[in-house]
Amino acid sequence: MAKYPESLKLENQICFPLYVASKEIIRKYQPILEKYEITYTQYLVLMALWEYGKQSVKELGGRLYLDSGTLTPLLKKLEKKHLISRIKDEKDERSVLIELTNEGKAFRNEAEKIPLEVAQCVKLEPEEAKMLHKLLYKTIGGFIDE
Repeated sequence: MAKYPESLKLENQICFPLYVASKEIIRKYQPILEKYEITYTQYLVLMALWEYGKQSVKELGGRLYLDSGTLTPLLKKLEKKHLISRIKDEKDERSVLIELTNEGKAFRNEAEKIPLEVAQCVKLEPEEAKMLHKLLYKTIGGFIDE
């Protein structure tokens, strides 16, 4: 019987531990975010708006690596929750701008503790976390350049 190829073993894949780690970290966010009745992806949208302010749907999608088909329903739900507003860009009516409402801005103060709660679940030393962060962004950069 032929030897099983090393290249097909799960333990030799970069994608598998990335997939599992991502899934498990997002799972840790879920009960925290459920208290606020938002999803993880909605939380990412809010973080981008807190950091960068008002921006177009296209800019937001680029920043979060989300296409408009994924982003538009998220934005509609956040708008129904009165956390954001969608407005036509006066300079380009084809473009929609997203901005935080007062409620969305106020939620930022409450959300500041969320990353700390999740970080307690990750068993990495601070230097290991910094290195992982650096390596992940280096990995992402490789796909962006393609």
